[in-house]
This record gives sequence, C-alpha cells and structure tokens, in this order.
Amino acid sequence: MSGIIEPAQLTAGHIRESLSGTQMPADPLAVAMPPRSQEWPDDLRRIMCEDLKPAGVLIPILDYADGLMVLLTQRSPDLKTHAGQVSFPGGSMETVDADIRATALRETHEEVGIRPDQVDIAGFLNPMLTVTGFAVTPVVGLVPADVSLTLDKSEVQHAFEVPLSFLLDESNQELSERELHGVTVPIVEFNYAEQRIWGATANILIEFRKLLFKNIKL
Repeated sequence: MSGIIEPAQLTAGHIRESLSGTQMPADPLAVAMPPRSQEWPDDLRRIMCEDLKPAGVLIPILDYADGLMVLLTQRSPDLKTHAGQVSFPGGSMETVDADIRATALRETHEEVGIRPDQVDIAGFLNPMLTVTGFAVTPVVGLVPADVSLTLDKSEVQHAFEVPLSFLLDESNQELSERELHGVTVPIVEFNYAEQRIWGATANILIEFRKLLFKNIKL
C-alpha cells in the first residue's frame, strides 16, 4: 500500500487488503500471550496456559459511509464468567461447529442476531489467552451498517459502537493493573463514552491494531 492513511480514512477495502494474508489458525489452542505478559512470573504463565478451551469471537466492523465502527457488547451481569464486562460477541466452541470460524459466527447470531450471511470475513488473528482459561480466536468481519440487532438479554445487556479510529489511536490506550492468581499484573484498557474496555477485549484490539499497522502505513 502506498502513501500514509489516517485512521479515520480507513475503508472496508483497506481492512480486506490488510488481512488478506491471514488464515484461520490450524490449532485454535495455539495461543499468543497477552501484551506485557513477559512481566508475569513464570508460574503464572504456566497456570494460565493449562487446560485451555477453544473459543471464537467476531470483531464486527460496521461499514458506515463516514467511517468504520466496531460493535461491542456489554455482557449480562448474571453470567458466570466476565459478567458485566465489555466483549466481542462469541463463545466456546461446540461439537456442532465445523471450525472456530463457525463458532464465532454461530455465537454472534445467538447473542446479537447478526446472521452468518451478513458477515464478510476479512481475516483472522492468532488465538489469544484469557484469564478464565479460554484460547480465543478473533475473526474479523465486515458488517453492513444498517444491520438489525436482536440481543439475547440472558447474555448481552446492551451493544454499542466505537469508532475504529479511536481504537487505533495509541494515545487512547491507558495502562492499569489487576490482581491475577495473587499476582499484580499490568493491563491495558480503553475508556470510551463511559464504557471501560479492558481484559481480553482490549488485548484483542491491540493485536488487531498491530496487524493493521504492520500492513498499512498509518
């Protein structure tokens, strides 16, 4: 790609071109460690990688005429894991799923009502680790801006959109920390319109940004 593109000028075509060389992971359990995990104690890294379960999430990018938006959800406060947190639609791989892409599309349809035929798959990120023992494969999908959402309220409290340009601006990334298995570890987060985007969701966004920066001059 020639020339420098401002994040706000990114189009669906740029996303497709940038991710065209990615492939669905052959092993959905071959995780990439979170940012700054090299600062974790060795025992913590070992514990985090034991008995992982495969999962898939969709990064839904809504293609508006005046810019790209990322669809996120706030999970129900009644869920057993990640209750009330901001996340991408997705979940655990099931026996009915042909592959991890099918997992992400099925879960997205169940949670927010976006059908698989409404998603244009642009590419994949490497599987990523979560603190709850999942290996999550992010699937990047372009979705029409006028898509209708139907939320499963047992899983999703509400859905909202964030400009992709906001998430690509490193100045909007904040450093924080949390306690994990008795160890204080560094984390990153974004705060947008009173929504705190952190944990695995923030890590996925950072890896997505790295991939775009690698292939597009931003």
